[in-house]
Amino acid sequence: MSEMWTVVAAERGALADDLTGLTDEQWRTPSLCAGWTVHDVLAHQCGTADMNPGRFLLRFVAARFDFARFAQTQIERYRGATPAETLATFRRLQHSTSAPPGPKVSWLGEVVVHSEDIRRPLGIEHEYPPDAVRRVLDFYTGSNTLIGTKKRIADLRLVATDQDWSHGSGPTVEGRMIDLLLAATGRQAACERLQGDGVTTLRLRCHPS
Repeated sequence: MSEMWTVVAAERGALADDLTGLTDEQWRTPSLCAGWTVHDVLAHQCGTADMNPGRFLLRFVAARFDFARFAQTQIERYRGATPAETLATFRRLQHSTSAPPGPKVSWLGEVVVHSEDIRRPLGIEHEYPPDAVRRVLDFYTGSNTLIGTKKRIADLRLVATDQDWSHGSGPTVEGRMIDLLLAATGRQAACERLQGDGVTTLRLRCHPS
């Protein structure tokens, strides 16, 4: 677990560095998360990094067990008066090992996927640790919790072109691990970087950004 949190902290730090100096217009850029700006997604990450099981339960009850309402409330809670304030909070929480209840690898996934939700619309390229991306994709391919990855990739064969990795059977979807991860977690924009006769099916199962 300590190794995982080391990767999480490193990726948070790298993202914070990439976001330093953004213009107000860039902060307002729509992210790959429908309805959320780049600023919103960073605030969401702050909320996750500052969460623990007890706090999660209290706030989820306050949101009447509505996850969408809970997530929006978290954004409003951690979204600073300015992007610089939100970024400062994110830096302060860089080394946090707190998280909501659930599998710990999902919080590694949270950092990797949401970092791309921010970076891609801004045209920022980043190389993630291959083992971390693989670990996250292995986790999500077997889970339907919240984001429905297992159902989304059903009857498709995912094949990585940058690692020795594949999953499932059926029409093929090929691409880099990071692109497979984003598409598998519902990011339609990631399908533009994928190939194979299963891409159209996967794209239809994703939500537009």
